[in-house]
Amino acid sequence: MTVSSPMRIAFNSISRRQWAGGYNYQRNLFAALARFRPGEFAPVVFAGKKSDESELADLAAIPGVEIVRAEAFDGQPELPAAIALGLAQRAAASFRAAGIDAVVESARFFGWRLPIPAVAWIPDLQHRSLPHLFPRAARWRREFGFRMQIGSSRTIMLSSESALRDFKVCYPRARNKVCVVRFATQPPAALLNTDPAEVIATYGLPQSYFYLPNQFYRHKNHQLVVDALAILKQRGADVVVCASGSTDDPREPGYYERVSAQLKERGLAANFRHVGTIPLSHVYALLRAATALVNPSRFEGWSTTVEEAKSFGVPMILSDIDVHREQTAGRARYVGVDDPAALADHLMQASQQASGLVVRGIIPGHDDSVSAFAASFAATMRRAVQGDAGKLAAG
Repeated sequence: MTVSSPMRIAFNSISRRQWAGGYNYQRNLFAALARFRPGEFAPVVFAGKKSDESELADLAAIPGVEIVRAEAFDGQPELPAAIALGLAQRAAASFRAAGIDAVVESARFFGWRLPIPAVAWIPDLQHRSLPHLFPRAARWRREFGFRMQIGSSRTIMLSSESALRDFKVCYPRARNKVCVVRFATQPPAALLNTDPAEVIATYGLPQSYFYLPNQFYRHKNHQLVVDALAILKQRGADVVVCASGSTDDPREPGYYERVSAQLKERGLAANFRHVGTIPLSHVYALLRAATALVNPSRFEGWSTTVEEAKSFGVPMILSDIDVHREQTAGRARYVGVDDPAALADHLMQASQQASGLVVRGIIPGHDDSVSAFAASFAATMRRAVQGDAGKLAAG
């Protein structure tokens, strides 16, 4: 009996501090493959010499994951060559040396002459839906990158049917293979040993609070929560929202400081508590004990925070956008992205229905969702590799 070798898939590293959703996506994907497709795939993460050691260590702890460090992955020094000459030579050499069978490009482009099958993960098309939130150079850089991937006949991997609809509208002439891979989270058991009551006490939170674990980007729409809390304050209601996540948005420096100043001016500092970038074990602890998850975002590709809330059965108050409806199939409270009064009503109702500290665990049957995620990704990669082999045979 012949035992086939695992497909070795290259991933470029994603900084959790710069893009928590992307980092968590990779971590969840690797864990899902290790658990439900053991021996079929070997994720190889290519990181720069300056990449965060602790972030890489967390990934390397997942069975089957390998880490390769090379200077070619510090930033994108070979992007001009990848565009003009068709190949990021040092990156390609690293792939060859590691025996890579396929590459997943995430906010990277390794060239239209890359001699290895490549899948371009496009989590969303936010720059087309909300162009005013991007500096012109950043918007066109992102658009140019996507068009290079599309023009290079990459297999395109999207995270939702909503993103697929956007893709068809934005790139109607694209003839690429396009696959929708909806991800599901698998919270590591080791990160669920932290006592939520201790974490709540650490951050000085009341037993009843709402959790908003989104980075401070304008499209995440923290402003809606601020306005809703102001309405509740006028009603005499004492509601607390705990927010976590990075405050650094390179597209709009100073945004967090402006929101913080507004909270102080409106007397809401005690109602909106920002605890910064915190350990994942604390994120899960706060989520498991929250009265509800709040995600008021104006745009999502496929929300990591919503998936994490679903895995624990946490009630959700979400912005009424297509992808949130798709993710939750109607099992949430929804509010318009510009309707703070409706959000205030939902916060009030959920707060009144809360009954002390409740700590939730993984819901029964959640494994089915994670298994489906792993199977969908596996099918996408095999399809991409087989299709590329067919092109070479035809040529």
